[in-house]
Amino acid sequence: MLKRQCISIYNGCMTRNFDIALIRTFATVADCGSMTIAANTLHMTQGAVSQQIKRLEDMLGSALFTREKRGLRLTNAGERLLGNARRLLILNDDIWANMTDSTIAGSVRLGVPYDLIGTALAPVLKSYAERHPQVEISLICASSPDLLQALDNGEIDLGIVEEPLDLSRGECLVVDRLVWVGAKAGNAYRKNPLPISMVADTCAFRPSVFAALAEDGRRWRTVFENGNIEATTATVRTDLAVSAWLASTIPADLDILGANDGLPDLPVFSVNLYLPKSEATPPATELARHIREGMMRPRQIATA
Repeated sequence: MLKRQCISIYNGCMTRNFDIALIRTFATVADCGSMTIAANTLHMTQGAVSQQIKRLEDMLGSALFTREKRGLRLTNAGERLLGNARRLLILNDDIWANMTDSTIAGSVRLGVPYDLIGTALAPVLKSYAERHPQVEISLICASSPDLLQALDNGEIDLGIVEEPLDLSRGECLVVDRLVWVGAKAGNAYRKNPLPISMVADTCAFRPSVFAALAEDGRRWRTVFENGNIEATTATVRTDLAVSAWLASTIPADLDILGANDGLPDLPVFSVNLYLPKSEATPPATELARHIREGMMRPRQIATA
């Protein structure tokens, strides 16, 4: 008796499937611009991250990254893959959440730096609140060092923190350049000593700003350091002072200043997500997922 053998043929080719883990590692490296930071984010060794990227490159027959002084840069093939990779990861995570998610209720306390609350975070919080109406969200605004201390003290459930890229320890969401900002057609940057307005005396940018000025031999004086982003913005808009913000957070009615204006270069910063060392609550874990999806973007460092 002859046995019937069924063979499935799809356009004459074998069916090929992506490994979601490789895609997630690739997207994380692209976001962080660094194997080391990506490894910390994914809780893997740098060697394991490198091996996964190599496996993906071998599968596709294309290099996905090139090395530059400031970190890794996507190749043309990597750029083509990244958009589809993000869509694949979002679909994967949405399917997983829809199939396994039960009603999430309770409360979550999110710590955020003053300058980030009105930018990319607003749509993330709106999306989370619509999906989980039974969760009460509390926002705590403070400087990044204070937020890390609050997380250690159990005063917040998760925090978004700004750190110099070379000192970054958290889960990288965005990499951005710290730049000088001043009033449109203003003259504050020409004054000596340079008038500077900082949101708080514990601002994460403060040490980098003053170190850059000291190295440049530029004298300065502080105009405002009182924990109020609106007042800081007002001192810049009225040309009383200059400030230093991440390039992506600068309002359209202010100018980015740089070397051509006699100001020293400032370092690159990483916007990082921190969860508590102990197990995070379900509302906090789900909010962290929304933050990752809403804030992570390709590593694009703005220049002045």
